[in-house]
Amino acid sequence: MKNIFLQAQWRNLILANYEFDPSDLKRFLPHKTEIDFFNNKCLVSLVGFKFCNTKVKGLKIPFHTDFEEVNLRFYVKYKSQNGQWKRGVVFIKEIVPKPAITLVANTLYNENYETMPMRHLWKNGNKFEVAYEWKFQNSWNRLKVSADNQTTSFAPDSEEEFITEHYWGYTKIKENKTAEYGVEHPRWNVYPVESFEIEVNCKELYGNEFACLGNQIPNSVFLAEGSEIFVLNGNQI
Repeated sequence: MKNIFLQAQWRNLILANYEFDPSDLKRFLPHKTEIDFFNNKCLVSLVGFKFCNTKVKGLKIPFHTDFEEVNLRFYVKYKSQNGQWKRGVVFIKEIVPKPAITLVANTLYNENYETMPMRHLWKNGNKFEVAYEWKFQNSWNRLKVSADNQTTSFAPDSEEEFITEHYWGYTKIKENKTAEYGVEHPRWNVYPVESFEIEVNCKELYGNEFACLGNQIPNSVFLAEGSEIFVLNGNQI
């Protein structure tokens, strides 16, 4: 039986993806991992989505089952002892509206969560509008897309496939210690994005290394339908 830590649905994920200088990620790189490149490009992604029907160890925590999250992440790979490459993500910061989530994640799992007021919009009509907003320094930051309301599959070897099909998470605990955990979900469909708005104070939120994202046009922006997901108990490498 799977050793499941967290079960939830991730729904309506906005993913804005930027080409980035890999040298600026060195200090965030967990021990024994290396940058995973897509067509010789290092990518970072700004991701907004909603947790729904969340259970921890099979239990629903009151008032903590449905909430927004926005995170900034990049892509790595790790060569396991059997010689197989595992493709995963590293989070720069994860923003949620619930202080208890931040406390547990930062204290027990050495993550970098912050609590901020958040809100979202899902509006399905002739177009599907999705937005995630979070309040920082008295201003609302925003990720918003307008998309076709019919989903489609993405092409093999596409950027969408690369971004969504990293099934491991890696966290830098110390310079010589890394936490690893698995994430399981089916292949996602996407809503074709027709327009987007990104208003994010990247320098103040994420640090000087990421200030350039505030003025940079993303390589791609897409809206993934999402699904039920399972986060497995982890280990250290």
